[in-house]
Amino acid sequence: MGKLYDLIIIGSGSAGMTAGIYAGRSKLKTLILEKDAPGGQIKITSEVVNYPGIMLTSGEELSATMRRQAENFGVEFTKATVLSADFSGDIKKIHTTVGDYEALSVIIATGAKPRTLGFKGEAEYRGRGIGYCATCDGGFFAGKDVFVIGAGFAAAEEAIYLTRYARKVTVIAREPEFTCSKSIAEKVLAHPKIEVKFNTEIIEAGGDSVLKYARFINNKTNEEWQYDVDDKDSTFGIFIFVGYIPESAEFKDSVKTDEYGYIITDDEMRTNIDGVYAAGDVRPKILRQLVTATADGAIAATSAERYITAIKERLGIRTEDENVDVDGKGNAVASASKAEMKATQGAEQKKPQEKKAEGQHYFDDSLREQIASVLERFENTVTLAAVLDPTHETYGELVSFLTDFSSLSDKIKLKMLTKGEDEEFERRVNATIFPTIAVLAPDGTPTGVQLHGIPGGHEINSFIITLYNTAGPGQAISDDTLAKIDSIDKPVSFKVGVTLSCNMCPDVVVGTQLMAIKNTNVSAEMIDVMRFPQFRDKYSIMSVPAIIINDEKVVFGKKSIDELIELVKSE
Repeated sequence: MGKLYDLIIIGSGSAGMTAGIYAGRSKLKTLILEKDAPGGQIKITSEVVNYPGIMLTSGEELSATMRRQAENFGVEFTKATVLSADFSGDIKKIHTTVGDYEALSVIIATGAKPRTLGFKGEAEYRGRGIGYCATCDGGFFAGKDVFVIGAGFAAAEEAIYLTRYARKVTVIAREPEFTCSKSIAEKVLAHPKIEVKFNTEIIEAGGDSVLKYARFINNKTNEEWQYDVDDKDSTFGIFIFVGYIPESAEFKDSVKTDEYGYIITDDEMRTNIDGVYAAGDVRPKILRQLVTATADGAIAATSAERYITAIKERLGIRTEDENVDVDGKGNAVASASKAEMKATQGAEQKKPQEKKAEGQHYFDDSLREQIASVLERFENTVTLAAVLDPTHETYGELVSFLTDFSSLSDKIKLKMLTKGEDEEFERRVNATIFPTIAVLAPDGTPTGVQLHGIPGGHEINSFIITLYNTAGPGQAISDDTLAKIDSIDKPVSFKVGVTLSCNMCPDVVVGTQLMAIKNTNVSAEMIDVMRFPQFRDKYSIMSVPAIIINDEKVVFGKKSIDELIELVKSE
């Protein structure tokens, strides 16, 4: 028997979370399936200044606020990747990496991913100078020249953002003028660190282990020219913002799409399937902005609410004060009340422990309370075994972090050693980069998980999730994926290079570390490349996440667990 939702929203971008807010406020039992961190494309936007009623905020902050709003209206969130969907019946069925879900109605809000250009050298130098996320990778190009390819809003906005780091930013636009709003175009054109070359296209990029040159052509005069890295610079950067590809592949056999893969809807966000809606950048539209995404989400949820009311009447489903389950034949049946469910699950969370000592804590009171509430869910105790290097820049901050974190729950034990103090222990956890935080299982054995750096920014979440997976109960994982992890029968080492501002890194970190926790043949280390420049330089890392497999093969970009397993199999 499985739980039946009124509405499942696939995607936690601006459209998906707005739909969740509206659905939750309408008292619909709503689940949002999120593949990535909440926020979609807006979460990597440094400044949001054109959303009505908000003078200035960051995309990350706005995304976090949207999620809290949805949660306050009772919306559930589950981390999952959709594999396939069956929308043929009254009960919509969704197959994911963590199990199957069913609902009366579905909103697809999966968004779109950056488009590549396909010029010579683009694939070869991705992560070694060519990037698609200024927020993630801009810091690698401090004091260097950077090229931005594109003429739309994203290109203009990211060009301005990159001036924080780059010595000079050159915008390469094949169009004769910007295609974004005049206000931001004028801001780019007036910026003293930005040069714009219209009617220009990139045709090649190359170098050795990193970028050294790029070739361009004027599409009006056919005149070609080449940029060569300055002798005093080791490399330069190219960031590409030339549009997006809809994330609709999993639904192409279920709903109607146009020739480009965008899901076709009417003005009420209805697809060609009753009860299935699409919102945001996954549908065709003339303007892809935050304000249109949120509008889509609101309309889709309102349309879905009307549909759900009608189908409940037709099927005779009552859900005012009760949960609804589905029996083995797909029939909707009532189950325990919400109050009973909360009581049996022990949902009432304990307050964090009282402060053990006077003085300033590493975490503020609000974050301490949030972390403590999660740690209380752990089934077993986890040990953080830190081997510290007093000469490393992180020493004092790392000690403060570990001391404060471990004080939040008796489910966390802390063991701190100095490098060289216990060489046998260092060999046992396979410590080769110092300082390190080795995660030990409840029985004290090494899990194969190590962290180099201070888990902060986006990585505080991945750190806590890894501890949760170690202590139990851990994240839900499908039997198929678990079988694939279990099938790894040879030693595999993952080292994942990250930055704390990278929103794509946590999924890779959690994925590799979950594999290590489940299979003793696998080890997984997280390395903050800004804190460990020797590691960064050794593998010529200019983009994150950077995945180093067995200290040899280097792969860049976000990967799911299944994709990581395929990388291992190809070794």
